[in-house]
Amino acid sequence: MTLATIDSTFERCTEIIGDLNFPEVRRWKDEHPGGKAVAHFPVYAPVELIHACGILPVTLNGAGDRLDIQHADARFGSFICSIVKTTLEMGMTDHLAIIDGMLFSTICDSARNLCYVLKRNYPHMYLDFMHLPHNPMPGSGVVPFLAAEYKRIQDELEKLSGKKATDEGLRKSIALYNENRSLLRDLYALRAEKPEVLRTSELYALMRAGNFMPVETHNLWLVEALGELRGRTGKPRDSIRVVVEGSFCEQPPLDLIRIIEDAGCYVVDDDFIVGRRWFTEDVPETGDPLTALADSYVNRSVYSSVRHDARKPRQKELVKKVHARNARAVIMLIAKFCEPALFDYVLFKRELEAQGIPHLLLEFEEKAFTFERLRTEVETFVESLLFE
Repeated sequence: MTLATIDSTFERCTEIIGDLNFPEVRRWKDEHPGGKAVAHFPVYAPVELIHACGILPVTLNGAGDRLDIQHADARFGSFICSIVKTTLEMGMTDHLAIIDGMLFSTICDSARNLCYVLKRNYPHMYLDFMHLPHNPMPGSGVVPFLAAEYKRIQDELEKLSGKKATDEGLRKSIALYNENRSLLRDLYALRAEKPEVLRTSELYALMRAGNFMPVETHNLWLVEALGELRGRTGKPRDSIRVVVEGSFCEQPPLDLIRIIEDAGCYVVDDDFIVGRRWFTEDVPETGDPLTALADSYVNRSVYSSVRHDARKPRQKELVKKVHARNARAVIMLIAKFCEPALFDYVLFKRELEAQGIPHLLLEFEEKAFTFERLRTEVETFVESLLFE
């Protein structure tokens, strides 16, 4: 990658995230005969465990508008979000044949049910549900509980791959993902400081492409991109700085992110593919690795609508994010039928209004392909702030 070709790199990332045949996963499997791939949703999964067992972690994002729903509607109601339906549709149309297993967690009722619907339809596939703690208060014993749950998952992954994950191997995996998260934090800081240099649609594509390749490769891509972006120049636009919130699981279509930017917004922070940035600090690379991962999940993770932490009220954390990024407004970009996000919107709305922070609520579906109504809403919102 060179400065002259960085735009083509972003184009390549866009191709990767739009290809339902998982070309990067197939390439890795060709290079690792007998290798396994285990998928998960974009919120959180212990990717370090998966990696240490010699398995490729793959983040599923649904199928967008690239796959017609022909089978999933018969197994889920009409009020289910797109990512659940299109993921099931991908399974029932053999698009997930390259995947050897899937790991689910307590995101929502729909995701939990998808795990067991898939189990009934694909008994030969490794499908597991990971129980994550919901009460991280001191004295609740959640760190030992979660470390034990990680050990259970590790045992199952070792059976799938035929490779034992040693403590040393786990620490190496933790170090690799610490590097990945650190690089993403640097990219997010660069985007917030100079949004005219790095568009959110570019950063999103670069980050999401890592969902389908080994972390070692993605780290190299991020290092090169960071180096070249620091030498990139851009002309500032007359745009407002906004934080986008609510897209932690089902991901917005790339075209929708571009529309928000083109309508006059600098997106300076977001919760896109939040699992790639789940930990706010590096996971300790010494001591017992399972305990380190469990302690980091309980005590050093981002706020999210899929978990409760009374120590960090989500609405207060959102306001902190707005101030930290010097944002002027918030766009609540929520997937249709996403119950955790819609429930939390009430809390967010109340706090934003109390703090005098303008916000706009937008609902989307990953399988949508036209966004003219949303474009008009964003443009109107921006104009109201620019000319108030």
